[in-house]
Amino acid sequence: MNESIYHIFRSSSEDTDIMNELFFHFFIAALVVFILVAGFLIFIVRKYKSKKLEKDKYTVLENRSTERITLFIASVLVIVFLFLTVKVMFRIQQTPSEEQKPFVKITGHQWWWEIEYLGDTLFTANELHIPTGDKFVALMESADVVHDWYVPALGRKIDMVPGVTNFVWMQAREPGVYEGMCNEFCGAQHTWMRVEVFAHEPEEFEKWFQEQKQKAVEKPDTLFQKGKQLFQDKVCANCHTIRGTSAKAKVGPDLTHFASRNKMLGGKAEVNFQNIKDWIEDPQKMKHGAYMPNFLMTEEEINALAHYLHNLK
Repeated sequence: MNESIYHIFRSSSEDTDIMNELFFHFFIAALVVFILVAGFLIFIVRKYKSKKLEKDKYTVLENRSTERITLFIASVLVIVFLFLTVKVMFRIQQTPSEEQKPFVKITGHQWWWEIEYLGDTLFTANELHIPTGDKFVALMESADVVHDWYVPALGRKIDMVPGVTNFVWMQAREPGVYEGMCNEFCGAQHTWMRVEVFAHEPEEFEKWFQEQKQKAVEKPDTLFQKGKQLFQDKVCANCHTIRGTSAKAKVGPDLTHFASRNKMLGGKAEVNFQNIKDWIEDPQKMKHGAYMPNFLMTEEEINALAHYLHNLK
């Protein structure tokens, strides 16, 4: 797996190539305009500067030809880029045919991403794993407010509106980790609604996929079993799913293989024992505004539950 490389022109899809080309043309045009305007300003300031202020003396000069030329150039630029933008919009927004079934459904929540692999009853959170190669269709929905899915290197942005199902094409040409985010302000923790897209070679993706389809691990040690029981007793199971147990709720993220993920809390913290423990002890301190309640557990209970979750790989 390639390391994450973040820069504005990174592209791993055909759609992003097209959009980056348009952006590059915009950038060049804007740079030329900036240089011309700055040059004229410097020329005018240097030519007409005065060392002393003379009251009631000013000069008004008009040049209709210059005004017409600048208006014409500005109009041409607007028309040309409008044409190019509409052309790009049609190129990247192709309607899927009936044979092209959606691969995943992505649902935006405050403030995390739910990933469902359609047809296999497999759910993850805040990490999307995909095979490299051809484009695929993803369904986009919102569970609460308006969100906006955006992974700059893989394709266009798409709004997720409550009650509306949108779709978007995705593609990753080469393996790697691609960072994305919610690009529409959606509340207090909008900043920490991140997502990581892991693009694998097809064989590697299939291996990951089969591992994720397995039920949660089971360990005989006393602390693990105590944490598992606490997960049921402290009503964690009322919000979360852990396959292979009686926890089947869909309010919060699926935690079946929680410890196999890199990040937690929408990308705000790494998945490790201490962060899991701090999250259980005081959710609002870790992520203010989150819907996770504080169950006021003892230190012993927190350690057991954190140990259980840290072993769900």
